[in-house]
Amino acid sequence: MTDIAIKLDPSSTPAFERSPGYWQTVGRRFVRDPVALVAAAMILFLLVLAVFGPWLAPADPYAASMMKRLKPIGFAGHPLGTDELGRDMLTRLIIGTRLSLFMGITPVVMAFVVGSSIGIVAGYAGGRTNTLIMRTVDVFYAFPSVLLAIALSGALGAGITNSLISLTVVFIPPIARVAESVTTQIRSRDFVEAARASGANAFTIVRVHVLGNVMSPVFVYATSLIAVSMILSSGLSFLGLGVKPPEPEWGLMLNTLRTAIYVQPWIAALPGVMIFFTSVGFNLLSDGMRSAMEIKS
Repeated sequence: MTDIAIKLDPSSTPAFERSPGYWQTVGRRFVRDPVALVAAAMILFLLVLAVFGPWLAPADPYAASMMKRLKPIGFAGHPLGTDELGRDMLTRLIIGTRLSLFMGITPVVMAFVVGSSIGIVAGYAGGRTNTLIMRTVDVFYAFPSVLLAIALSGALGAGITNSLISLTVVFIPPIARVAESVTTQIRSRDFVEAARASGANAFTIVRVHVLGNVMSPVFVYATSLIAVSMILSSGLSFLGLGVKPPEPEWGLMLNTLRTAIYVQPWIAALPGVMIFFTSVGFNLLSDGMRSAMEIKS
């Protein structure tokens, strides 16, 4: 018998490409969405203003001058005019970005942690535990979010800390509801049943199999609530239940400039324009993330 040696040319073998992972696919889909990229650029720009605002601001945000009060846009030395106390509007809008974003993002982050934990426990446990937790959460749905935030802030008193607490309480129920709904669907999947049959305890199943599948949709939903949180926190400051003067915050600036709307309407509208574009940016970013994560094999 003759041994036949077969030599394979590496260059002639077919190349097999590895299929991209989930997050890599999400990233590619997100980058291909021009609206989502514009929204991300808007949010990134606001974050830069929030971080580097004190170094970018052209003037002192607290320096008042009654001789320069309510100057129009384009006034010498004040590109966006001055407010009712003669303070530079451009400076106060830039410095106010930090506090406004803080008041809008922090309650959602805290509600995301608390609400997700409550919803996952209720969804995985099921039965009476689910009924007890979710019926308690449903009580908060009897009140509109605006009225509930105003009532809690009024009861706790004005201030940044009390506003954060009241807004966190407002956002916990919807996040918990979404987390419970997704967890209820995940716990009946085959891989969860297989893990349970293999003897894994409840904590291990939730940490390994449930948590990763639940966090993505809950995170996207929580991102959409940042715009609502921005509007509610600005509304509380407008009513005098949030940030106190003389701190620069967009909602508080709307409140203090409301009497100047007939004198300098464009100046009075500037904080509202910042709130509007920030809310639109977070909404578009949330929509882009939702579209990118909806991957069907």
